Amino acid sequence: MTANAAIDVYDFDSPQQEAQYRGLIEEFRCPKCQNQNLAASDAPIAQDLKQKVYDLIKDRRSDAEIRVYMQERYGDFIISYKPPMRPSTWILWFFPPLLLLVLIIGWFWQSKRRQVVARGQSGVTVNSTAALTSTEKAELDRLLSQAESVDHDITSLEDKK
Repeated sequence: MTANAAIDVYDFDSPQQEAQYRGLIEEFRCPKCQNQNLAASDAPIAQDLKQKVYDLIKDRRSDAEIRVYMQERYGDFIISYKPPMRPSTWILWFFPPLLLLVLIIGWFWQSKRRQVVARGQSGVTVNSTAALTSTEKAELDRLLSQAESVDHDITSLEDKK
């Protein structure tokens, strides 16, 4: 059995250049593979981009200059593992924390509401110190006795016809 794999062999002037190269190809996204970085991709475009990154490093370009170069040619997609902070990407930066905050506040509000309902404090205040007068008690007893004597048949007159 034989295995074919592309092995990148680049000659760097210093270990710092090699570290810079490794860091950049780990960060940049492959335009063809989309969910892989350049280091993990064997696509032809990834090989070309790795070579271009190598050439730019050999020209003593900084990481920022290389990112700008790649972004100008390939757009934000290639650097989308670490998208820049600007109005077009604010939703990427701010929506997840805001959503999390809203969910936590909603959860606390809901649990507090459940505690209030469980205690029987549904927001209606009843003056428990006011007792019923004798006429009110008599009226309540009369209504309760009427309710017990009423036929509890739930069918309407139209249904009986």
